Amino acid sequence: MTGERDTMVPVPPARGTTRRGLLAGGGAVAFLGLSAAALKLPFFEVEGARVEAASCVGKDISETDKRLIISNWPAYIDPRRKKTSTASVFTATYGIEVDYTDDVNDNSEFYAKVKNQLGACEPVQRDMMVLTDWMAARMIDLGWIQKLDTARIPNVVDNVIDPLRDLAWDPDFEYHVPWQSGLTGIAYNADAVGEVRSFEELLTRSDLKGRISLLTEMRDTMGFLIKVTGGDPSDFDDDDWGNGIDLLRQVVADGQVRAFTGNEYIQDLAAGNIDACEAWSGDVIQAQYDNPAIKFVTPEEGLMLWSDNMLVPNLAEHQANAETWMNYYYQPDVAAKLAAWVNYICPVKGAQEEMEKLDPSLVDNPLIFPDDETLSQTMSFMALDEAQITQYEGDFADVTGG
Repeated sequence: MTGERDTMVPVPPARGTTRRGLLAGGGAVAFLGLSAAALKLPFFEVEGARVEAASCVGKDISETDKRLIISNWPAYIDPRRKKTSTASVFTATYGIEVDYTDDVNDNSEFYAKVKNQLGACEPVQRDMMVLTDWMAARMIDLGWIQKLDTARIPNVVDNVIDPLRDLAWDPDFEYHVPWQSGLTGIAYNADAVGEVRSFEELLTRSDLKGRISLLTEMRDTMGFLIKVTGGDPSDFDDDDWGNGIDLLRQVVADGQVRAFTGNEYIQDLAAGNIDACEAWSGDVIQAQYDNPAIKFVTPEEGLMLWSDNMLVPNLAEHQANAETWMNYYYQPDVAAKLAAWVNYICPVKGAQEEMEKLDPSLVDNPLIFPDDETLSQTMSFMALDEAQITQYEGDFADVTGG
């Protein structure tokens, strides 16, 4: 069992304006700037139209047209208006003008924007989209994403941190490159309750009855339920799924769960409406500034690790420019500069050493640079085919009321 000192996330010192600082400030910017993880929603779209990716590739005009059109999550990059920002330096270095739009507010909503065009092999007027693992895997499976030229992204190949390598849905970075990553674990209010060391405790402790929340994100919640019942969330079958959903159904029937929520759980935790919950790392590090009693715990079952990923959609006209962007952001010094503002897990090896020069207060922050022991405890949710998506999302909605 991991000791308390090892599982607590320290409260970092206050610094200048950062993405986290804007989020903590409230208002419209905070709402739009929620982490990608915090905005992941259950998915109930109709089956997408599969295409043959190799027959749906447009002409790349990067050499003659130095532009790049990107869709990303809001507040997921350091302020671009500054001449010293990572994006401004990119343009100054490579001569590529970037049309950057923060129009990815959740995975399902963005899918709805582009599914008709991509399913019909039509352009979506973007060269890059940043989407969470499960949606990235889905779009790759549907044939909607162009294959990358890995010779153009040597920094990616060399510098991706080990836990993000060899993913079953794209093991060799032929279609995706992680932008930022995060962890799903447990948060609790130390002023209200003793430490919650495991997901099993969260689901069964009598002092927590009616005082916990779980996430509406099926993959995070069911990853833990499958793990608790003896399965492997990265490689499970229908029986494993059945065991996990049966346990969830029982826990709900027993009154253990107060609510299934999106990121509003953090407000419930701070307000005392709940005492413990399933939580995303980015939310907790923000909440700790206002309430140091809120703690993040690595459950004994492990941590769910997720990423938001750069993808080049079919018929993109500036793929080489997109690959230049990917390679640039995998330079450790650039990655450290981005991480210093974004405050999510940096996916780039060597960035922690560069952070020492930039902001020493962040070097040992485990939510930006988890140590090897923490990373060794991470797990991911396996990619699902269309039939599994329909079945599993339906089962989950039946239990959660989604």
